[in-house]
Amino acid sequence: MKKLELQVTTALIARILLAIFFFMICRVIFYTYNLDYFTDISLTGLLKIFKGGWVFDLSVLFMLNLLYTFTQLIPFKFRHNTTYQKVTLWFHMVPVMLGIIINISDTVYYEITLKRTTSAIFQQFANEQHMGGLVFQFLFDYWYMLILAIVLIVLFYKMSKLITVESAPKTKLVPYLIIHTVLLLIVVTLNVGGIRGDFKDSTRPITLSNASKYTTKPAERAIVLNTPFALLRSAGKKPLKEVHYFDSVEEQSKYYSAFHSGEEKADSLFKKKNVVLLILESFGREHFGQFNKHRPDYKGFTPFLDSLIDHSYTFQHAFSNGRKSISGMPSCVSSVPSLIEPFILSHYSGNKVSSLGNVLKREGYHTAFFHGAPNGSMGFDSFAHQSGFTDYFGMTEYNNDDDFDGHWGIWDEEFMQYYATEMEKMQEPFFTSLFSVSSHHPFRVPERYQGKFPKGKLPIQEPVGYTDYSLRQFFNRVKDMPWYENSIFVITADHAATYSDLPEYKTPAGVFAVPLIIFDPSDDQLVAFDTVNSVQQIDIMPTILGRLNYPHDYIAFGNDVFDSTANNFAIGYKSGFYHYFKNNYVIQFDGQKSSGLYQFEDDLFCKSNLTGTMPVVENNMTLEVKAFIQEYNRRMINNDMGIILHNE
Repeated sequence: MKKLELQVTTALIARILLAIFFFMICRVIFYTYNLDYFTDISLTGLLKIFKGGWVFDLSVLFMLNLLYTFTQLIPFKFRHNTTYQKVTLWFHMVPVMLGIIINISDTVYYEITLKRTTSAIFQQFANEQHMGGLVFQFLFDYWYMLILAIVLIVLFYKMSKLITVESAPKTKLVPYLIIHTVLLLIVVTLNVGGIRGDFKDSTRPITLSNASKYTTKPAERAIVLNTPFALLRSAGKKPLKEVHYFDSVEEQSKYYSAFHSGEEKADSLFKKKNVVLLILESFGREHFGQFNKHRPDYKGFTPFLDSLIDHSYTFQHAFSNGRKSISGMPSCVSSVPSLIEPFILSHYSGNKVSSLGNVLKREGYHTAFFHGAPNGSMGFDSFAHQSGFTDYFGMTEYNNDDDFDGHWGIWDEEFMQYYATEMEKMQEPFFTSLFSVSSHHPFRVPERYQGKFPKGKLPIQEPVGYTDYSLRQFFNRVKDMPWYENSIFVITADHAATYSDLPEYKTPAGVFAVPLIIFDPSDDQLVAFDTVNSVQQIDIMPTILGRLNYPHDYIAFGNDVFDSTANNFAIGYKSGFYHYFKNNYVIQFDGQKSSGLYQFEDDLFCKSNLTGTMPVVENNMTLEVKAFIQEYNRRMINNDMGIILHNE
């Protein structure tokens, strides 16, 4: 074949495209070899999957070629030297060849793990004393894949060598430097966007969970991804270890189990009420007047929500299961807490999950998730797809940048009105959820509301007042809609306040303190202010299913807070410690022993460590948190959290 002599930047792009082509060949091989695991994929679905694969291939190949790209972009004429090009070409070919080998190897390893290999494999085989023999046996058993990998590598090598760089142009040095510095900046920008997965400032770089955006079933993520990407993106994230505090699952289940039986509801009438879940950005309990009556002069910054609490079932002691926004959605809609690592960013983000989305969709519900940020922000669109939401409404669907706040998304008032409009179009029953955006740094409110809301001592408290006002306008709009009376509203926060003024919200309990408000306009009996039970975000899913009399088994890490037989608790993770809440107590547990026990209601500032002084309470809470960790780790590692199928 004739060699193709190109300008140095063009040659760089051509080689990256060639590498993408070979990674796509690896994907085709992966798909066809494991075809039995990917049944019922339509041609349209397959094209969407391969489109997503291109995004992930581009991302990882830009990462693998960072050194090579640098050597080709420095704006000096010595780049055109033949010897220089021959040497630096290996900076490109070696990473790509390794990527091909890894992809082909994972093609056959997939049938063992049923997911793309992550960095957890290094821990898995860390103590294996016969790795050499295992590798040799693997190559022997799959000799045909070894031959295939060699063929691909040889073809890639030969085709890469066909792309050559032309001699240095006779352009004067200064114009050359200017032109190629501009090219450097352009290609660097493209690199950054390629590695991140897009060019939006408000979205996180793509990770494993984003593959769900291109699939209809969780298993199909493996086709979208490539193994080098899975390895690199999971590097530095510690996989969970199975723990054995109890000798058997049966013994552990005496203290905690995530399995929920539908037997008690089997003969009950399933109530097809609409469900509206509002997740409010950074709305910690510190901002409310109703939750801070111990401070007589404290009015708070949420007059509307404080008034709604008088007509709702509300928990004084509700806690988040994570400390970041990205943790809030899985906790609230899927009853999956983010403990050591946010679930969406963890090794287990591709696990099948039960959620209000997929469970209620199977019961005939229309499901939709609303987030006013740019589509892709925090991977919420991908997780919405993964957890069973039929529709996702983001900034793209809103389609009016005039209402963009300039930083995070559409102003809450406008987006909540849009939310109300879209729900008015939906056929009942439906389950929808909205995640607000305005109560976030840089803590601004629309110009027309300057001076309307109290500023408080924290910069977030003015936009908290604005979002509370937006909620008032939302409820004023929907209260006259025909679906309103047949609906359950749940209001919580994604996490507690990041910055606190009141000292009680800087304690082991206060840093997880969020509201949990359940409002049913048709049920005057569902009104109380619970000051006893400790509850959490992951209780939302089982609580809603309990209110609806859902008659089937399911998996959820939380409890139905209205189930009189439930052992209500809450759990979070911070600074190397599990924080386990029950009634008036919080215990800090490091995985081996407890080192803190506080009575957070009576000792509001958690100054008195009761460790060793209340052995019965401490022992019981330690057994329960151990049981939770054992169950959580086991189900995460074994991908045992999915929806339980039942006979229709």
